[in-house]
Amino acid sequence: MRVWLACFLVLFALAELFDWVKEFTLPLPIYILGGAFLAVASNYDKLFGAYFSHAMTEARWEQSKLDSPSSTISLPVEESQKSEIKS
Repeated sequence: MRVWLACFLVLFALAELFDWVKEFTLPLPIYILGGAFLAVASNYDKLFGAYFSHAMTEARWEQSKLDSPSSTISLPVEESQKSEIKS
């Protein structure tokens, strides 16, 4: 009996909510702003993702240039130090 009562209350609430939503209207500028927001949100990665990915690629390239072995300074090593390094 409790299950039937719970189902009845849920269905009644959904029917009343549906009737309230059917009568609810918004002015036209709200629809226009909502559409513009949805357009920007759905194309966000195309608009701003390319800019950020380009900047990140350049930053990684600069960092890899700094980390490359050619950018390290090699100091001359004396013969006595070479034998210590090898062993």
